[in-house]
This record gives sequence, structure tokens and C-alpha cells, in this order.
Amino acid sequence: MTDLPILETERLSLREMTRSDADHLLEVFADPIAMQHYPSTIDRDGAIAWIERARASYARHGFGFWIVERKEDRRFLGQCGLLVQDVHGATEVEVAYLFARQFWGHGYATEAARACRDWAFTHLAIPRAVSLIRVENLPSIRVAERNGMRPVSSLVKAGYPHRVYAISREAWAAKGPRDLKTQGPSDSSA
Repeated sequence: MTDLPILETERLSLREMTRSDADHLLEVFADPIAMQHYPSTIDRDGAIAWIERARASYARHGFGFWIVERKEDRRFLGQCGLLVQDVHGATEVEVAYLFARQFWGHGYATEAARACRDWAFTHLAIPRAVSLIRVENLPSIRVAERNGMRPVSSLVKAGYPHRVYAISREAWAAKGPRDLKTQGPSDSSA
């Protein structure tokens, strides 16, 4: 693991998680409002387990949840990345995001999610990218829609109804060239 970013946007840098990020993640995980669309808040042990799952995903898939920092001051903002999900029996790559509440409303989630979507289509041979969103989570729905995703189906995940938002490779490619600085999957491993 290096401190080098996996990818950068105009304002953001995304990098792999380390165990030292547990306290940062608790800014999100311990906040019941930030976690309102999850089954519960998450304690420090849960944050460590979350990090270990992310690191296992890096080793297995070359991607996972990444830490999002503001480039100007390296301030932790949240996490965004790519997850492998089962959607109606098919393996899909999800663009997922979760930010500290004090950074909501600044466009960071949209910017990070767009970069992750672009990274997925640039580095992975996938026909589409998805986001699984609780039906009442309007801010996350708006992020998905701003990134070209549209609702395609519904499912129940962890006992809650979710909408499946998706963008196809063809729809993504029609949007034109990307201004994205990234490392390839093999460059992001430790």
C-alpha cells in the first residue's frame, strides 16, 4: 500500500484504506444521520472490519471502497469506490459512496462517484455500472442520476427495498472523453 492516489479529480484524491483510517471512518459510521440508510451505526471494531473487507477486495478485485480526501488540505471527506454485488443472480460492479455529513451538499459525492464510474469503465471489462440505493435515499439517487444512471429494477438488500440504478458502457462512452488521472489496477496494490 502506498499513499499514492488511485485516482484524482479537480478537487479530490481517492486512495486505498489503511487501518489508520478507522477514526476518520467513524466520522461517518458513528453518525446516526449519515448512517440512516444503513441498518445501524458502526463502532470502531466494525470500522476495522470494514477496512479489512476493503483491503481484501483490493487484493481480490483490484478495487474496493477508497478514502476520499480533499486535495487542497488532505481532509477526509468520506469513501467512494467500486464493490462487487449480486444483482438478480448476476455479478455487477457497484459505484458506492458514503460521506461525512458536514461535507454533504458540496458536490463531493457526485465528483467522486463520477470518477469511480469512469475508472470502472476504463479499467474493467463490464457492460454496465450500477448503484444500489434505498428507495427513500433521495440525495444518493440524485448523485446516481447526475452520473448518468437511471433506475432499471428493484431488489431487497439487507431487508430493505432498493432501486438498481445503472449506466451502460455505451451510454457512458457517448458522453465523450474523460479528464481523469488514474493508476491501473496493478499499480494500486501494495
